[in-house]
Amino acid sequence: MKTPLAALLLAAAAPLAWAQATPVGLWKTIDDETHQAKSLVRIVDDGGVLSGRIDKLLDPAKQDAKCEKCSDARKDQPVLGMTILDGVKKHADEPYWDGGKILDPNNGKTYRVRLTPMDGGKELQVRGYFGPFYRNQVWQRVE
Repeated sequence: MKTPLAALLLAAAAPLAWAQATPVGLWKTIDDETHQAKSLVRIVDDGGVLSGRIDKLLDPAKQDAKCEKCSDARKDQPVLGMTILDGVKKHADEPYWDGGKILDPNNGKTYRVRLTPMDGGKELQVRGYFGPFYRNQVWQRVE
């Protein structure tokens, strides 16, 4: 009797644990090509809309880097402290957030974005895409 009850309680708690997996928090970005940690990005929720900014650059040589290739108001602005993610909202009935944009400060280009928490919220799949073309990165939760 105890085993079926325990299984039922675990099954009932699983959706609650899944619902707590959110992109909000501090993330270590991992480059999809070099697999090296690049920065720490803090994602915040402002009334159901997520945005993210670079809190720390992990390469000491890049602390003063500027977004030279940006074509919007971020052109020649410091990368450290820059908002690179904005306008992202929870997609109804799906386990991901999308609808916003993400900036790649290395090339100055902006892409549509999809954020999908994985591994109980310990990792975040970040997909930047333009039409049918996309790149994925898996970021690691820091806090």
